[in-house]
Amino acid sequence: MALPFFPKTATTIRERCRADAATKLRLRYAPYYLAMEAQAGVNVRLNGRELIMLASNDYLGLTTHPRVVEAARAALLKWGTSPTGARSSNGSRAYHLELEEKLASFLGREACHVHAAGYLSCLSAVAAFAQKGDLVFADKNIHSCLWDGLRLSTATVERFSHNNPDDFRTVAMASDIASSPKMLVIEGVYSMEGHIARLPEIMAVARAYQCFTVLDDAHGFGVLGRGGRGTADHFNLNADVDIVCGSLSKSLASTGGFVAGSRELIEFLRTHGKQTIFSAALSPSQAAAASAALDVLQTEPQHLIRLWQNTKKYTAMLKSLGLDTWGSETPAVPIVLGTKERAYYFWQALQEKGVFTVMSIAPAVPVGKDLIRTAISAQHSDEHLDRIADAMAYAVKKI
Repeated sequence: MALPFFPKTATTIRERCRADAATKLRLRYAPYYLAMEAQAGVNVRLNGRELIMLASNDYLGLTTHPRVVEAARAALLKWGTSPTGARSSNGSRAYHLELEEKLASFLGREACHVHAAGYLSCLSAVAAFAQKGDLVFADKNIHSCLWDGLRLSTATVERFSHNNPDDFRTVAMASDIASSPKMLVIEGVYSMEGHIARLPEIMAVARAYQCFTVLDDAHGFGVLGRGGRGTADHFNLNADVDIVCGSLSKSLASTGGFVAGSRELIEFLRTHGKQTIFSAALSPSQAAAASAALDVLQTEPQHLIRLWQNTKKYTAMLKSLGLDTWGSETPAVPIVLGTKERAYYFWQALQEKGVFTVMSIAPAVPVGKDLIRTAISAQHSDEHLDRIADAMAYAVKKI
């Protein structure tokens, strides 16, 4: 069965949207924008059915932690629903400064700035620093927010093969880099592949070419490093990375994002990043939730321990079924099926057996890497993992 997800070229914008709508109507399923009717941890309800959530980025399972929920409630009562303005004008609050100081201290940085969305943080971490005439080296598989930041910067961009320091060196050697300021843009953990950046080798090249380094650690923060301090800490390379950016919506059980670095770099961001200057500030409840989650991360190590126990058990099970996990080393675990059709039928089979996942197909992933994206949480119990194993075995047989 062909899956026409992307309509053919249209002559007008209205025609393009009409063709897209007609395509969706012809499909007998809706794999995206599915709205859950209820949630209790990793248990969700969809269309009246109880499912196990196996695609959330709530790695530590803190979205329902009593301390996190109570902190968000208390902030809502104290501050109201929104600061109703940008940080640069009327929207800055004491709770922003408190969260920024805690994040900076945790990451071993001088300063930090929080945004209302992780996308904004990572986009601004690139766009505020790179300029026209600069040369940027970027891993081909970085997130869309980083690519958008690079486009806004108008800097010259050279791509290198995913997580390949040798190709990075080759690309750098072939580039006209004599007088240009240079930047490296990578991720700590690549969420679609589950790969950890080969940071020691990559940073060796970056140092040789004097690159300003931006590391998006949205999926490494809270997962890797001492007590969840992230990918740079995991490799003891904090001093080598100029900017660490990421999201509050993964391990910190909130929404929003952060950019951390030296004080002079963060002050530069605050006066040169349009996403920082003109965006509404992070809401009180979300800032409080992230702050409380950071406290829990540091005082209750059992969540991180459980996360990795679950990850090891889960990946071993997938391997026993002969499934391709793209060499994932983290709780973000893809199941590569190779075609849109196989990915859809696998996704559908898992849902039949009560397991909710997300289907990722080309061009969101490379051609031939169409996959099911799964993610493990510390909240998955042994019973959950056993039910997931049964569903995986069923899906393997079905396709």
